[in-house]
Amino acid sequence: MSEVVRVRFAPSPTGYLHIGGARTALFNWLHARHTGGKFILRIEDTDQARNSDAAVEVILSGLRWLGLDWDEGPEFPVPSGPNRGQSGPYFQSQRTNRYLARASELKAAGHAYDRDGALFFRMPHDPITIEDQVVGNVVRPLTDREELDPDWVLIRSDGQPVFHFVNVVDDLEMGITDVIRGEDHLSNTAKHIALFRAFGIPPPRYAHIPLILNDDGSKMSKRNLGASLQHYIDQGYAPEAVSNYLCLLGWSPKDGQELFTTRELVERFDLGAVNRSNARFDLKKLDHIHFEHTRRMAKERFVELGVDALRRHGIETGNFTPTYVASALLTAQEKGKLFSELPAWTDFYFRADPAIIADEETRLKALPVSAKPQLEALLTAYTALPEFTAPALEAGLKGLAAQLGVKVGALVQPCRAAITGKLVGPSLYHLLEVLGREKVVFRLKSAIDRLNG
Repeated sequence: MSEVVRVRFAPSPTGYLHIGGARTALFNWLHARHTGGKFILRIEDTDQARNSDAAVEVILSGLRWLGLDWDEGPEFPVPSGPNRGQSGPYFQSQRTNRYLARASELKAAGHAYDRDGALFFRMPHDPITIEDQVVGNVVRPLTDREELDPDWVLIRSDGQPVFHFVNVVDDLEMGITDVIRGEDHLSNTAKHIALFRAFGIPPPRYAHIPLILNDDGSKMSKRNLGASLQHYIDQGYAPEAVSNYLCLLGWSPKDGQELFTTRELVERFDLGAVNRSNARFDLKKLDHIHFEHTRRMAKERFVELGVDALRRHGIETGNFTPTYVASALLTAQEKGKLFSELPAWTDFYFRADPAIIADEETRLKALPVSAKPQLEALLTAYTALPEFTAPALEAGLKGLAAQLGVKVGALVQPCRAAITGKLVGPSLYHLLEVLGREKVVFRLKSAIDRLNG
C-alpha cells in the first residue's frame, strides 16, 4: 500500500500573512492535492507575548481567500472571530503536555540533560547530511563554536519549549511525510534531523523552496508594502490570479505555460520542478495574470467578486435584480481591472440621482453648453428608438451624427458624461442598454436642465 503524503503549513500569528508564507502554504496544498494526500494547518502560537486571536484570523481568512482548505478535524476549534466554533487548525499552545512528555522521553534515553535550569539536547558531533528534494544533498558540518558546545536548549528555564523542539514533535506526532518550507529554514534542519533520530523515527522528506525577493533583488521584508497578502486582497486582485502567480515564483512546467486555473495547478504541480534559484516578485507580471484571469473567468465568478468589491466600497446591490447587477458588472469584465477599481468604474449603474462629474473644470470640458443641441437631439432619438439594445443605440447615435454633420465623438463624449458622470468606462452602447430607456432618458433630461442653468 502506497504512503499517503502528509504536509503541513505552520505559521506564527504575529500580525499578518507574508506573501512568502502564502506561497509556502500554496506549495504544500498543491503537493497534497496533487498526490491525494493531506494538508495540515498548524498554528505555532507558543510565543504568547506576540500572538493574538486577531492574527490567527488573518491567517485563516487569507488561506480561505486563496482557496486553500485544510484537512482533518483538529484537536481544538478556532478560538475566536467570525469562524469561532468551526473546525480549525492545530494550535501549539494547546499541546504543551505533549512537548513536556516528549522531553522526558529524551531525558530518560540520555539524549537530553539539565543545565542552568533548562533542558538541553545532546547534539551529535558527526556531520549531518540533509537530503533535500529541491536543494539537493547538503552536508551540515559543525562550526568552530559548535565543536566546543553543539548542544542546544529544548525547554527554557521558564518552562517553555523552544520552536525547534515543538516543530519536530508536531511533525512526528502528526505523521508529516514531507516538510516544504522556505530556504531560510535550511540552516535549522540538521537540528531537526538529529531530534528525529533521537526519537528513533526517520525524518520526513525535506524540500526547501527558494525565497521571494523584491524586483530589484533585495530581500522582501515586512516593511515592504507588497509583503503582506492582505495588500493584494485590499487592492482587489482575483484570488485565483494571485495563486497562479505565486505558484510561478519558484515553479514552472516544462512547456512554459503560465496561465492556470486552480484545477490545472493541482493536476500539473510537481515538487521536483521547483527551481533552485530565488524568485523575484514582478508586479507587472502579476497584473498581467490578473488581467487574463478576469477576462477568462466564468461570468458567475466575476459577478461574485464584483458584488463583493462593491459592498466593500459601500455600494449595496440588494435593491436591484440579480440580472441587472450581473449585466452591469459584466460590461467591465473585458477591461481586466482590479476589483478595487470596479466600484469607480461601475457605480453609476447603482445611483438613483443624476450622474454629475464632480470636478467643475472637467465637467465644463465634457459637457459644455455648446453640447446642449446634440444632447437634445440624442434625447429625441433615444426616446423614439423602437428597440433599446446596444446595436440599435449605436446605429441611432451614428445616424444622428451623420444627420447633424458632426463626428461620432461629438455625441459619444457628452452622452457618456451625462449618463455616467465619467469620461471613460464600459462600452457606451452596452451600458446604455443595461441602464434601460427610463434611466437614460431621465439622465439626459437632467443634464440638459443643468446646461439650461
